Amino acid sequence: MFRRFLAAVVIVVVAAALVVALWPQVFGLANAPVVAQVVSLRGLAAAVALVLVVALTLAALISAGARRFAASLAIAMLAFVLVTAAVLSTRGFGNPGFESTTDDDITVLSWNTLGDAPGSDVIAQLALDTGAEVVVLPETTRATGLEVAELMNEAGKPMALFTSAYDEISKARSTTLLISVDLGEYEADETAVTTSVLPTVVATPIDGTGPTIVAVHAVAPIPGEMQHWRDDLQWLKGACGTDNVIMAGDFNSTLDHYSGLATSAGAAIGDCADAADATGNAAVGTWPAALPALLGAPIDHVMNTPNWSVTGFRVIQSHDGYSSDHRPVLAQLSPAG
Repeated sequence: MFRRFLAAVVIVVVAAALVVALWPQVFGLANAPVVAQVVSLRGLAAAVALVLVVALTLAALISAGARRFAASLAIAMLAFVLVTAAVLSTRGFGNPGFESTTDDDITVLSWNTLGDAPGSDVIAQLALDTGAEVVVLPETTRATGLEVAELMNEAGKPMALFTSAYDEISKARSTTLLISVDLGEYEADETAVTTSVLPTVVATPIDGTGPTIVAVHAVAPIPGEMQHWRDDLQWLKGACGTDNVIMAGDFNSTLDHYSGLATSAGAAIGDCADAADATGNAAVGTWPAALPALLGAPIDHVMNTPNWSVTGFRVIQSHDGYSSDHRPVLAQLSPAG
């Protein structure tokens, strides 16, 4: 009798944990420790659950004594896999198509470089190959940013450079932003404290006619930084509260973490919509690059206010071997209407 009771308790606990992992927003737990990390890796969680389904099914077939228990857990795990697959399919497993570009479009490239790891040559060449007018480089120092800007200038693509560094000890505490001079003259307060642990750069057009560009680096939701991470998400919500904003970078968060942070219909956070979600790419992981993209966490984003429409987005998987643990993301934004 006790064994049956214990088995029933285990099944109920496992089923409850799976329900929370499927949709933690319902319970207000999306930004809670452990849950925040699990929900970031929906694809990996589904893959692990599928392996467990196979193992539990075999156990049920082999052992008569464990059959009911193993079969019940297998059914719960299978339901988790199927619902997770449905959620990810609504977000999109990858649509790399881009519409034809126009003179008014802005192409945004973002790549967390893991402390300059790919090197300035690789970064500059990728920016040139993609035709990026805005290049967001979390974990990239000013020295590397200068080299990238020089290489792009030599190639006929002059860029203005902005870097914010909270210290000169860790390269992770630098964020660099490059903006094409064709977009007009920009200025940024590079000493301003923005996101709490890692710097975000906010650049505004001097003549007031272009978009405010926010180069994002939020801290990761790791033990000891959870409150800072939540504070960063609140800061980003406020940063996307004006009429004309483009945000890009390493948000260290997925769409699941933005529950309650949207301030307008169709937005992900603040007034900003997510370019990957708008184009069927929001299930494609950008970190870690060592995992297959559909098993990774889509934590690198390009976001925009409603005066921009997304006419192309893709997660760049051709640079997985270039030393960074993140994949670059590329978006094409066109004036709405």
